[in-house]
Amino acid sequence: MMESMTTSPYYHSNLTDITNNDSLYDDYDYNDDHNYKDEPTELRQSLNIMSLIVYSLAFVLGVLGNGVVIWVTGFKMKKTVNTVWFLNLAMADFLFTAFLPLSVTYTAMDFHWPFGKFMCKLNTTISFLNMFASVYILVVISVDRCVSVVWPVWSQNHRNVRKASYVSLCVWALALILSAPYFVFRDTGPSYENENIINCFNNFALSDDSENRSVAELQLFRHKVMSITRFLLGFVIPFSVIVSCYAVIIHHLRRNRTLASQSSRPIKIIAAIIITFFLCWAPFHILGLIELVSHIINHETLIHIIMIGVPIATSLAFLNSCLNPLLYVFMGQDFKDKVRKSILKVLENAFQEEVSRSCTYTTSMVNIRSKDKSVSDAEIL
Repeated sequence: MMESMTTSPYYHSNLTDITNNDSLYDDYDYNDDHNYKDEPTELRQSLNIMSLIVYSLAFVLGVLGNGVVIWVTGFKMKKTVNTVWFLNLAMADFLFTAFLPLSVTYTAMDFHWPFGKFMCKLNTTISFLNMFASVYILVVISVDRCVSVVWPVWSQNHRNVRKASYVSLCVWALALILSAPYFVFRDTGPSYENENIINCFNNFALSDDSENRSVAELQLFRHKVMSITRFLLGFVIPFSVIVSCYAVIIHHLRRNRTLASQSSRPIKIIAAIIITFFLCWAPFHILGLIELVSHIINHETLIHIIMIGVPIATSLAFLNSCLNPLLYVFMGQDFKDKVRKSILKVLENAFQEEVSRSCTYTTSMVNIRSKDKSVSDAEIL
């Protein structure tokens, strides 16, 4: 496998065409020895159709849902620590879902990337920027809620919008640093099956790499580092912190009899948050490790698991950007009241304008009748 990697200028394989080769999941640059041409076309097409449906759904719901969140938390609600968290979370998800049409087009065109190398790099970077930013904003929300429950007095004295804004900026900076390597290693190149089809993929070769056997090992090492880093910093550590925080919250709620009667709803929300986070991201990161192992042991069963599992896991990860507004914002009563009142006010103004026009029209007709009684109803109309 290592020898075949040095013969190819792009180091990507047919797996990039068979699996869901999108901006969020594509590290298949070392599988040149695998033969995927015998895979059933029906399965491949079904996976592509499923991806198109999910991506389109995620785009519509994500843009609308997160757009409403940004509108309400940014312009309609009083600035608080919670609105700062929710606003930043919605901005990350909105930015990601706004770029989804590129992935939809890519998949619909049988994984032909017509947007150029820069957009290939930018699209992937935005995807992982969303992943890291969303995950760590959720970590911040979890820690903030935990501190508010365990040390309520200290929290009340030290929590403010300015500090929350600074923390949010730090989260964005960290997410940008962690997603920057994907801008460096993302590349475009012709498909092995059809030179007229341009793929967008991860190319772990650098221009200053010399042509020798150790180059392939160096590229594989870069692949391992990025995969393991993504698994640890993008899932294991954040998920552990979130679970720990909510475990402490539930423990304190159950010990406090005053809050015990009101704890059923928060506990349900907390359970939904943890389960949804796990279901959306665990398959994605676990398959990332399986894919990395497949490069080493070259096992046929693992390749089939990757081929079928990657589109499903990626779709679940994409849907997380739609579910965040529901789980973290729309379940809040205050937010729902703001949305309802704002929408009702808009509708009320719209109807009031029509009523005013009707009254003005009626008044003018009465005046006309009083001045010129000879005008007929037909002429007025």
